[in-house]
Amino acid sequence: MDINLLALNVGNTRLSLGVFAAGALVYTRRLPHAQRADWPGVIAEAWAHVAGKDAAAVAGASVNPPLVEPIEHAVEQVAGTPVQWVGRQLDLPITVRTTPPTDTGVDRLLNMAAAYEQMRKGCVVVDAGTAITVDVCNDAGEFLGGAIAPGVGMQLDALHERTAKLPRVTLEAPIEPQGASTEEAIRHGVYHGVRGMVRELVENYATSLGYWPDVIATGGDAPKLFEGWELIHAVAPDLTLYGIALAYANHHIKHGT
Repeated sequence: MDINLLALNVGNTRLSLGVFAAGALVYTRRLPHAQRADWPGVIAEAWAHVAGKDAAAVAGASVNPPLVEPIEHAVEQVAGTPVQWVGRQLDLPITVRTTPPTDTGVDRLLNMAAAYEQMRKGCVVVDAGTAITVDVCNDAGEFLGGAIAPGVGMQLDALHERTAKLPRVTLEAPIEPQGASTEEAIRHGVYHGVRGMVRELVENYATSLGYWPDVIATGGDAPKLFEGWELIHAVAPDLTLYGIALAYANHHIKHGT
């Protein structure tokens, strides 16, 4: 199904936008929530890529309920069309085996649905954003669950804010085998702590599945953490946007709308 769609992913710290024209992703933009005043202009810029095209629509996913209404208002102002939300107006594009299914974040489900759509076999998705999630699906494309841990920013902030002397540092991939300064020691601890957690979890999932799954990484910190690592099959920064587009297309094909 070739779609003309503005996809909105409302995360904990930022709004991600993607425009699909005739089914191809042609535009992306990410905006921290601190820049909410810029939403109308950015939404207008994105919408211009599909405005006037056949059946142009807006679909969204949110893990940040207080921002749903403001986003809807901004979209109505700019595009004059409602947002179709995954999990509300749009069916989820994946079977969920967690308990209860409704408690699982829609971003995790969309990431897995998009990854499975490409892989067509059991796989793992690591999302390194505000939180770090490491999730798995089986060969039938069913979401089995996963793990949730503090994101890199949260870890670095906690080390600075909950201690008397540790400085605030930014994430960079360590070069030396050990941290020779306090700053580098913190980077080593967080960087290798995240990668060690991911490896351990993937090993556990592999034991459960009976084979080693391909691992797809996404999220704002994924390139610094995982680029070039042999454990990672691909880094896909727009995975959630593809999941929203998949949910929109599947829903309207299923319901003939």
